[in-house]
Amino acid sequence: MVEKINQDLKEAMKNQDKFAVSVLRMLKSALQLESISLKKELSDNEVLTVIKRNVKQRKDSMAEYEKYGKTEEVENLAKEVELLQNYLGEEMSEEAINVVIDEVFESEQPTSMKDMGKIMKILTEKLGPTADMSLVSKLVKDRLMK
Repeated sequence: MVEKINQDLKEAMKNQDKFAVSVLRMLKSALQLESISLKKELSDNEVLTVIKRNVKQRKDSMAEYEKYGKTEEVENLAKEVELLQNYLGEEMSEEAINVVIDEVFESEQPTSMKDMGKIMKILTEKLGPTADMSLVSKLVKDRLMK
């Protein structure tokens, strides 16, 4: 995964695509910081987690900029998100997430909201960076409230 990002950065530099170079350099920097903080080379799942975190930050910023009518910044952030999402691939569908949640609920038998943390920890390990964890959290919370 890191190799692909480095390769894409070189390609963007050759093509003089300043926007892509800028975004990929920011991503590479974030990956290096994560690698330093973990004191090891990043696995593909860890790289995907960092990319997801960057996408989420940009989406949050987009929402803030939209509140204040800063359309140019929103458009730039949308382009950045689009570029970064190329590395994420497809996210799991809500139906696929529900299947995994069903399995975990069947094996763990949660009884109340007190079990939310335990369930979320298991789901985070099972789903990894392929699912939108805010959606997963919402689905688990809805089930536990029933």
